[in-house]
Amino acid sequence: MSEKTKKIVYWFFTLWLSLGMVSTAIVQLIKLPEEVEKINQLGYPTYFLTLLGVWKLLGVVAVLSPKFVLLKEWAYAGFFFAMSGAAISHIACGHPFGEIFPSLLLLSLTVISWYLRPEGRKIKS
Repeated sequence: MSEKTKKIVYWFFTLWLSLGMVSTAIVQLIKLPEEVEKINQLGYPTYFLTLLGVWKLLGVVAVLSPKFVLLKEWAYAGFFFAMSGAAISHIACGHPFGEIFPSLLLLSLTVISWYLRPEGRKIKS
């Protein structure tokens, strides 16, 4: 894959990831009744929605910003933990695949975006 193609694919997946994180963060921050019911079914307190929403928004800012490479790595890690935790929580509660899929999709987008990130967005070893 050429560098130009890799960069286009990176931005496609990164923007899709960012849109997914921002949209779910908004739903969590405004505490839609369906979201409150879902988080409570999973066994988490309602205030957890505020934590997730704020961290997701901050993570998107970090991932999209051209600087702060270490912060960007932490944001990707946070997305990975949040989305894998969501998928595992849904599986543990016996939810159908349709409820597990959104977290698996965002988890996949996180991994793809992280993997394809340009050299300028990686920690130099």
